[in-house]
Amino acid sequence: MRRLLIFFLFATTFAHGQGLNHQWLLGYWNLNDPKGRMLIDNNSYSLTTENRKMPFWGTEANISDSNGNLLMSSNGIWIANASGDTMMNGSGLNPGSYANSWPNGMVLTGNNVFLPFPDSSNLYSLFHHSFYFDGVSYVAHEIFATTIDITLDGGLGSVISKNNIVVSDTFNQGIAACRHANGRDWWVVCQKQNSDILVNLLATPTGIDTTIYQSISVPSASYNVTQLTFSQDGKQIAYYLYNTSTLNESVIICDFDRCLGVFSNPKVIPVTLNSYLWGLAFSSSGKYVYTCSSNNVFQIDTDNLSVDTVATYDGFISPGQFVCCATKFYNMYLAANGKIYVTSGSGVQHVHEINYPDSAGIACDVQQHSIFLGYGQLRAVPNHPNYYLGCDTTSGCPCLTTGLEEINNHDFKFSVAPNPNDGNFRISYLLPHPSAGSGTGNTSAGSVSGKGTLEIYDVNGRRVYEMNLPQ
Repeated sequence: MRRLLIFFLFATTFAHGQGLNHQWLLGYWNLNDPKGRMLIDNNSYSLTTENRKMPFWGTEANISDSNGNLLMSSNGIWIANASGDTMMNGSGLNPGSYANSWPNGMVLTGNNVFLPFPDSSNLYSLFHHSFYFDGVSYVAHEIFATTIDITLDGGLGSVISKNNIVVSDTFNQGIAACRHANGRDWWVVCQKQNSDILVNLLATPTGIDTTIYQSISVPSASYNVTQLTFSQDGKQIAYYLYNTSTLNESVIICDFDRCLGVFSNPKVIPVTLNSYLWGLAFSSSGKYVYTCSSNNVFQIDTDNLSVDTVATYDGFISPGQFVCCATKFYNMYLAANGKIYVTSGSGVQHVHEINYPDSAGIACDVQQHSIFLGYGQLRAVPNHPNYYLGCDTTSGCPCLTTGLEEINNHDFKFSVAPNPNDGNFRISYLLPHPSAGSGTGNTSAGSVSGKGTLEIYDVNGRRVYEMNLPQ
């Protein structure tokens, strides 16, 4: 019996409703104050209110299973399991004075990220870092890795290895991650302090396999507070820097080779004078990059590098319990529904929404303070890479999918059309004739074929569909 294996590797698709990036946990302040979460599908979202132990002041990592069920979260201080309690052995992250000063959650941006451990269905990695005062400001001295086995403690998970230093140096704020072109491993990227260097770590089934220090040939960055972020196709990375000599705040956009882990073609785009930039996010297609100062939201066209101001703070003060604070702009989050959400730098009860990020200029539709939460929210957005980015063999990298044996001696004559990006597509197939033996013989329409099985796997090697193919 022949097996027809189809791997759906959505190179251009980002929206995956009820998947690993399904949830955004909202709410800060004290442990007993009300909080909530946003549940995000392909087209929309829903808000729920809850009493949750873990608050978020700026740092947030979380990951769900393939069905959108929350597995774990972290605010940089501890790891919570799916029930919201401290995961077994999940306390004591980021040892040092900075973490001790923020027991309810670090205020750093994008400094931790959960990744599925390569070649494993049970293990997850949390890459994270903390800050130290160097006499001028704050820098990180190492990148840590913490490993979780989600099958332990009755399926709630347990930390089996914690605060392991994977690289020691001085780093600016922010960690980004991108799937390797082999579809299995992960690139983990951070920015070296007071330099133009990006540090790229390759996470494989055996640990950190490679560490690349690459000079980008742009002005040096000191004490950056940046959301390092990849485009959804993994072909670009964006970050920003403040030039102390020109007082320009600029966005850097580089091309990225997912196979070699090398950055190229850096573009320096001046955005604003005398104002720090905070948030950073690509649109789903990668056509536009969005960033913001406290008072303005900017859109950068990655083709012609033009900069457009698409929103200016309207003076709104968030009502309710936290009446002190303005709903200005801070961090940005590209969600699974293709929209970008923007938080504020102070504790407010509202979130901004960019409805059409792939539309030019004000057509992107920035809706200020359009989402009322009913509780305080401060800065924090999830650090979600594109977990669904599959293999790219065009650069010469092999596709290393988990637990699957590629069958080369076949003549199945199958096609999939159109590109499966909205859940509706047709699979056409023609099984080899039994006399073809190994399956290499020709088969014509109307001939009697052998029996077969259609199996469909996702990019993580999980079988998601199976059916018998008749003779």
